[in-house]
Amino acid sequence: MRKRHTVALIYDFDGTLSPGNMQEFGFIQAIGKDPETFWRRSAELSQSQDASEILSYMKLMLDEAKASNIQIRREDFKKFGSKIPLYEGVKEWFSMVNRYGESKGINIEHYINSSGLQEMIEGSIIYHEFKKVFACSFLYENGVATWPAVAIDYTGKTQFIFKINKGVHSVRDHIRVNEYVPEKDRAVPFSSMIYFGDGATDIPCMKLVKQFGGHSIAVYDPAKRKAREMAERLISEDRVNFACPTDYTRYGKLYRVVTSVIDKIVADLQLEAITKV
Repeated sequence: MRKRHTVALIYDFDGTLSPGNMQEFGFIQAIGKDPETFWRRSAELSQSQDASEILSYMKLMLDEAKASNIQIRREDFKKFGSKIPLYEGVKEWFSMVNRYGESKGINIEHYINSSGLQEMIEGSIIYHEFKKVFACSFLYENGVATWPAVAIDYTGKTQFIFKINKGVHSVRDHIRVNEYVPEKDRAVPFSSMIYFGDGATDIPCMKLVKQFGGHSIAVYDPAKRKAREMAERLISEDRVNFACPTDYTRYGKLYRVVTSVIDKIVADLQLEAITKV
């Protein structure tokens, strides 16, 4: 039986599938802080040390937990993750798009590429929908988080686009992802990728996917004027293909765009098959 062509939908998490930052839905409250104070201290640490914003927030999480005499285990992060709210329609989105792909003879795979936390995403109600989650994570000693294991910033996220392209799902692997693989033998062609992002950490990935023939979508919360302005700016700067509100229902622009892109991919495959005859 001929293998079905795969289309990969790759999502950022915070601000893309969920409003706000995931740390704000349980963890920050557990350490007795408010989001504004936590993120201000994280920014001050990063600025004063000229350090990675991602590593700074992860260090601050550990420091604040220790100061509050709290031991954070993977199970605790998962509990926090279960409280993460989602944009309208997200919960039903994956099966809806999968069915559309099935109707077109296409295999749909979903991936996360996030500067948020792997452990919290594992606790979310949509974790099971993803083929692979690429995100920040911690090292554990005796079950307790003690040190950052993976920290993914805006440029670090681009490596996972290439890993998806070649079918490499190990975070630590730096051998297979750099080996030469003919385009025809790659797991997911760049032209069959659709990238969803909302912020600065997504711009390199969105531009990369678009530049290599895929499609990038800047999503924005319609209730936030600055978010919409940023998405529209990315369009004007030719960094993304589309700007869509964070409405994941069947009636939203996002669904119309994604299904149209799938139709285009199918049509391109059909034309390619004809030229080979």
